[in-house]
Amino acid sequence: MLTLAAIEDAAETVYRSMAPTPQYAWPLLADAVERKVWVKHENHTPTGAFKVRGGLVITSGIARNSPAGTGIISATRGNHGQSLAFASARNGLACTIVVPHGNSAEKNAAMRAFGAELVEAGSDFDEAKQHAMALADERGLMMVPSFHPDLVRGVATYAMEFFRAADDLDVVYVPIGLGSGICGMISARDLLGRRTRIVGVVSDKADAYALSLESGQRVETASAVTFADGMAVRGPDETALAMIRAGVDDILRVSDEAIAEAVRLLYRTTHSVAEGSGAAALAALLQDQRRGEVAGIVLSGQNIDTAWMAEILAGGTPAP
Repeated sequence: MLTLAAIEDAAETVYRSMAPTPQYAWPLLADAVERKVWVKHENHTPTGAFKVRGGLVITSGIARNSPAGTGIISATRGNHGQSLAFASARNGLACTIVVPHGNSAEKNAAMRAFGAELVEAGSDFDEAKQHAMALADERGLMMVPSFHPDLVRGVATYAMEFFRAADDLDVVYVPIGLGSGICGMISARDLLGRRTRIVGVVSDKADAYALSLESGQRVETASAVTFADGMAVRGPDETALAMIRAGVDDILRVSDEAIAEAVRLLYRTTHSVAEGSGAAALAALLQDQRRGEVAGIVLSGQNIDTAWMAEILAGGTPAP
């Protein structure tokens, strides 16, 4: 369980490397969805996604508590890896990132630019994670998972900012990958005493968290093929699942076509670029027909390849 003091402490670490991100209630977006909508712009971080907050907190702790020369390794589809590479450079850690074959070329380039050694292995995130764990043993590296209490503590800082800046939120829609973002949102809501409903969002092609909540037990899917790669995981983390089960009000599935339409709507009404997982919250809001409520959406990231963005703006839906 997090405490407010622990999130405030994480915020001090985060704000040494970045400023709080803004939240805006765009009038054209409100006109389009027929309700007031606050957008939390986590696309306005140094890596273009919310995960940098957790990366800064976890690498700060590793650097402080580990021997000199410690190296870390992790697996990612992009944003987690960028966050660790960015944060490792600031904390004197060597960083190795494993990505699946066929991963986003532009996210791969960004991770290398931030200083990571990039390794390609496996056909999806779950297979890349297994290879990263093997490399950690082989090379004597510290394995950093995609879900960890320090990651949740770090990303909870964006939720704390959001609730304090927009105190009229009736409901917030949050995309779910492995779960750090929504768990941070649940923790901040509860610690600040808000009554805001939290709705998780998954791809209908990667709906392990929805299936797990519906069945009452952990469920893995056979595949997770969606252009919303930040949500492309086949199996939930047990700790995240328990937190989500205890604190979420609902989980909605969204299609790739609905996500692509949300990317277009965000661009048209806010001129913000969103990757697939970054637009998923708006896709869920669009299919949730409750009117009159003040809604919040988390634009969790902007790191979409140029070719995919061009295809979406032309009216299409990328096929990963």
